[in-house]
Amino acid sequence: MTWKRVATALVLIPMVVGLVLFTPTWVVAVATAVVTVLALWEYFALGAAIGHGAYPVWTTFCSLLLVFAAASSFGPGSYLGMGVKFFESPFLISLPSEIFAVEIFFLFILGLTALSLWTHRPLVEVLPSAGISASALLLVAFPLSYAVRLRALHESGPRLLLFALVITWAGDTAAYFVGRAMGKHPLAPHISPKKTWEGSVGGMVGSLLVAWAFSYWIAIPLRHLVAMAVIGNVAGQMGDLLESAYKRSAGVKDSGGLLPGHGGVLDRIDALILCIPVIWYYVVLVNPGLS
Repeated sequence: MTWKRVATALVLIPMVVGLVLFTPTWVVAVATAVVTVLALWEYFALGAAIGHGAYPVWTTFCSLLLVFAAASSFGPGSYLGMGVKFFESPFLISLPSEIFAVEIFFLFILGLTALSLWTHRPLVEVLPSAGISASALLLVAFPLSYAVRLRALHESGPRLLLFALVITWAGDTAAYFVGRAMGKHPLAPHISPKKTWEGSVGGMVGSLLVAWAFSYWIAIPLRHLVAMAVIGNVAGQMGDLLESAYKRSAGVKDSGGLLPGHGGVLDRIDALILCIPVIWYYVVLVNPGLS
């Protein structure tokens, strides 16, 4: 199993690094959209495993709107210079992307209402279908759209996004090997019995080492990088446990089998789903002095 994990990582990591650092934001948005769709359909499969269907097409459509709205978040007169030019409309040119996301959520609700009232599904399926669809949008697609926001936030956006990725990768890797070598105290035995406090601490140390290394490459004071590494690592571990809870609820080991040694796409990005947004909010709210 370990060699499959390593082999898959050796293939994927250079591709992701090149994509983040050397391609324009719209390419990152397309890649994020692809990952989002794959993760959503794995999420829908988890719901189906416990007998709860979703409205997959409508949910996927609105999720893609969220991603591409984030990709087109450029323009004057908006929060941190992030206005929306997704549609060539005088009413939307300077609309803040946060407000546009709310409008997409409302569009999603309208569509969900129509599907619930006028499809031929049995009434007993209406509430579960709405729940799986809404949770997929909120818990998977919406946080993943922050990858595009972070990439486009500033001239340092590519390095910030890479920072979020690397602290997660390093944290996951350190937690895995430290947990296997010396893990004795379960972290959350009712959710993920193999995760330990020792592995969790090892993962945090791995993320902090990344923060130290990035201080030589990105113009952000070390104290801010350390703070982002800490909150990003904690958020990532929570995202990992949350996805484990999904799988335990569905009675499956992995969300899919697309990535050898790692399981499904959702298994691979579970930590990033929460890590990337908290890094974005730290940069926006704390303003660590980007230059």
